Amino acid sequence: MINVIGGGLAGVEAAWQAAKLGAQVRLYEMRPVMQTPAHRTDRLAEIVCSNSLKTDEPGTAPYLLKEELRRGGSLVMEAAAATRVPAGAALSVDRVKFAELITERIEAHPNIDVIREEVTSLYVGAQAASLQNDGDGSRQAACGPTIIATGPLTSDALTLEIMKFTGDDQLYFYDAIAPIIAAESIDMSIAWKAARYDKGGADYINCPMDREQYERFIAELLEAKSVPLKRFEETHWFESCLPIEEIARRGPETLRFGPMKPKGLRHPKTGKEPYACVQLRQENLMADAYGMVGFQNHLRYGEQERLLRMIPGLENAEFLQFGQIHRNTFINSPQILNETLATKAEPNLFFAGQITGVEGYVESVATGWLAGINAVRTLRGEPLITAPQTSAIGALCRYVSNVETKNFQPVNITFGLLEPLPVELRKIHKRKRERHMVQVERALVDWDEWMRSLQTRGDGDAEKRRATP
Repeated sequence: MINVIGGGLAGVEAAWQAAKLGAQVRLYEMRPVMQTPAHRTDRLAEIVCSNSLKTDEPGTAPYLLKEELRRGGSLVMEAAAATRVPAGAALSVDRVKFAELITERIEAHPNIDVIREEVTSLYVGAQAASLQNDGDGSRQAACGPTIIATGPLTSDALTLEIMKFTGDDQLYFYDAIAPIIAAESIDMSIAWKAARYDKGGADYINCPMDREQYERFIAELLEAKSVPLKRFEETHWFESCLPIEEIARRGPETLRFGPMKPKGLRHPKTGKEPYACVQLRQENLMADAYGMVGFQNHLRYGEQERLLRMIPGLENAEFLQFGQIHRNTFINSPQILNETLATKAEPNLFFAGQITGVEGYVESVATGWLAGINAVRTLRGEPLITAPQTSAIGALCRYVSNVETKNFQPVNITFGLLEPLPVELRKIHKRKRERHMVQVERALVDWDEWMRSLQTRGDGDAEKRRATP
């Protein structure tokens, strides 16, 4: 039996991969018995921030990560394809249908038992309470392989247990959620539809600002009242998901070169780029809700309503969701995890998802994918696997397990994490985009070969698999 704690993106992927390999899986999800500050439903794989899984443009690092998962039989990528909404080159989903589809698939799988209860111990199972931990991993071994995939909103009780296991009490940073607006309340006589540089279709709603409007907005933003942070003395922001008010404090032009960047957006009436521009991305297949791209914040709701209605085209905006803040929890993975995602102290215990220090939906899925496969291999007494060195999944797992830094921080997949091309190929392909295309092509060739080798090894163990409970 394999235990997966957490029914988010990493947890469902881990459970699915393990179940596909014939293992019996118990998937624990505390909602709706216990809710989190950010979730709204009891569905598995509910996404609470942006509905975008980032770019799916060939030749990019995020594309490579998605393609590896697609070729690896990922449940989450299959659901994303089935619930995709228009978003230019990005892969964005109808978050409600996406979660519903994954919940249906998981609950219908004969090898997966979904248990709705809060888990407060790393040692799951009826025997765990009576076992003494003698330091050699016997308690974890008796419970079977366990994958901790509780994500950025791990409950307080389980967080304390993780802190005891890791010996580190600095396991958090803050993250923020962007507002969502009813489509019919957006004034399309001011706003217009287009994608940046016309990539994809006209999938984004764009609200233009002139210089005076932008400077007035920044002045009001800097004076707006925020929700006070509680329970923690110090705030650790993730740099790739800063609240807009934090960005504005770094300088009056920072938002105009960040989420309000007008580059690549020409107004259809003037043919010119506005001074600044706010983009909104379609949230669902009905196209009746749009999320504000990059506008995560932790302002008071009344302040958000007042401030965001200063944006041209949003004067009468109806807010379906206001921005909000939540705590993200992650472990100091380089000290704790192997590249297989098993812990160094207890080989039967795995971590997956954002709690490992990967940032992003697809990155979380990738670690769940590998942890699920390796948990089965542990159960069968088989050697654990690591993804190819040239692959995106391999790069992520290598980073969280091996990076040398005194201040370990979460990362998204980038080419900076991937194994570079040999010098001779870099001399041939001097342009960055060309080098990236070659890296992607090389990675997918290595990935396909590796996947075939896994299937060949698996066929040889068919009888052993049938005998595994």
